[in-house]
Amino acid sequence: MNKIFLLAFLLFSIGFSVGIFSQAKKIKILSTQISTADQEKYPGATLLIGKVKMQHAGATLDCQRALLYKDKNIFKAIGEVVIEQGDSIIQYSDFAIYNGNSKKATSWGNVEINDKEMKLSTDTLHFDRKNQILYYPNGGTIRDKKNVLKSIRGTYFLKDKKFTAKSKVTVVNPQNALESNHLDYYTNSNLAYLYGASTITNLKDSTQIYCEKGFYNTNTSVAYFVKNAKLFLKERTVLADSLYYDKRNGFASATNNIKVIDTVQKMVTKGNYAELYEKKDSLFIIDKAVAITAIDKDSMYVAGDKILLTGKTNNRIIRVFNNVKIFKSDLQGKCDSIHTSQVSGLTRMFKNPIIWSGENQITGDSIQLKTNKITNKLDSLKILQNAFMIQKDSLSKDDFNQIKGRNMYGKFEENKLKTMLVKGNAESLYYNRNEKSQQLETVTKEIASDIEFTFAENEIIETKYFKLSEGKTFPPSKFPSEEKKFKGFIWRSDEQPLTVEDIFKKDKISNKNIKKDIQKDSNTPISSIKKNDSAVKKAKKQYLKEIK
Repeated sequence: MNKIFLLAFLLFSIGFSVGIFSQAKKIKILSTQISTADQEKYPGATLLIGKVKMQHAGATLDCQRALLYKDKNIFKAIGEVVIEQGDSIIQYSDFAIYNGNSKKATSWGNVEINDKEMKLSTDTLHFDRKNQILYYPNGGTIRDKKNVLKSIRGTYFLKDKKFTAKSKVTVVNPQNALESNHLDYYTNSNLAYLYGASTITNLKDSTQIYCEKGFYNTNTSVAYFVKNAKLFLKERTVLADSLYYDKRNGFASATNNIKVIDTVQKMVTKGNYAELYEKKDSLFIIDKAVAITAIDKDSMYVAGDKILLTGKTNNRIIRVFNNVKIFKSDLQGKCDSIHTSQVSGLTRMFKNPIIWSGENQITGDSIQLKTNKITNKLDSLKILQNAFMIQKDSLSKDDFNQIKGRNMYGKFEENKLKTMLVKGNAESLYYNRNEKSQQLETVTKEIASDIEFTFAENEIIETKYFKLSEGKTFPPSKFPSEEKKFKGFIWRSDEQPLTVEDIFKKDKISNKNIKKDIQKDSNTPISSIKKNDSAVKKAKKQYLKEIK
């Protein structure tokens, strides 16, 4: 019984397979001038000569000569071969082989294929009619209304109008040239999706974009890259985890691990969100924003909640807003906002500014630093209104050398503070120690119209008084304790950024006087001072207002 069932199953299976095979449509001869056979030379073939026309499954095949193998359902065409598939595509070549069973054709010799969206030219082409796929292995060119696409190997999906290449491929139009190792390109929409190392070059100004994964609209010149994104502009290079770029409008936005390199000024700006406006020559960056400038084999870091750069090279304005900190190996600072002009080389610090130069803490209502534009070294310093400089005594934690006045003017040599002139209501208090034993010998307190100090290795080595009105030197034991600190004295060493990493830390403001001053200046509640205002919309609104 089982044997009979097995035999019946095998017969059914064989019959089913034969039925399927027999259902494959046969290639039909529609016309030819001569039909003959040469079994010795072409065994099993019908030789067709002159204006040959064949038909199979909705397609027609024209040529000058052909061999039709009826048993195998194979057609070999020679000379002026034309394959038409309804009204969708038409193909030309010198030679072709077509298998009616698999519905696959291989064409070679001056192959050209057209559909409504594109024209493809190659030397050899494989056409899978069943799956509507074209493939060329030895170099090809696709032309559509917008672009010319070339690659070593390529696959074109007729249904989706999609071209895929995983070898050297270029997409070129009069404005841009795209080079990639792996992309999908849609001929009906002119959109390119990039999956390998890719570069887009603007042919007019040589602007370049690089990525290893992204999207590019060849109609609008809009690109969005999400892996190793790099934008190379004339004077800036932008690197980021993800990058959006609209070439026509000159706008770029970048997200995460951003680095903007000013190739002319040798300045680097970093952050985690940025917007760049080419036509306005401006840059806006937030979220751990920091500007890094090379100064005499050293680097100055300026960090804040927001950084705005506006203006052309050598005429650029740099503005840093909120929670600003500065770090350089021999100079640190802190304030609410900073304004730097590359034209004048002047940097102005606003709202409770403070700088540390060596062992000196310097404060005032406004602090200005000037850089020599030729040498790019620190040149001079201005502390305007309520100028105060404090230096902790080297051997005592409770004693501080102090200089106070209306304004102070300092000069730098080799980026180190060399002289300081106190103008108006000048006061000084410093502790005199024996050079050898470092034993405290005297305490000197002076009041004058102006006082000039000369420094060496951050120590006062010379003092000049102008219009001396009052001064006194005390033995240490006789110096009144209530006079140890001038009015307005605040020691803020806990706020000093000692490393680059410190410029990103939010301070815990502990001194009540500082809190009151900040609240008074900003008219905002104390609770909002600690808040990190990194909201994109608010920052962008302020930025657009600044660059108008």
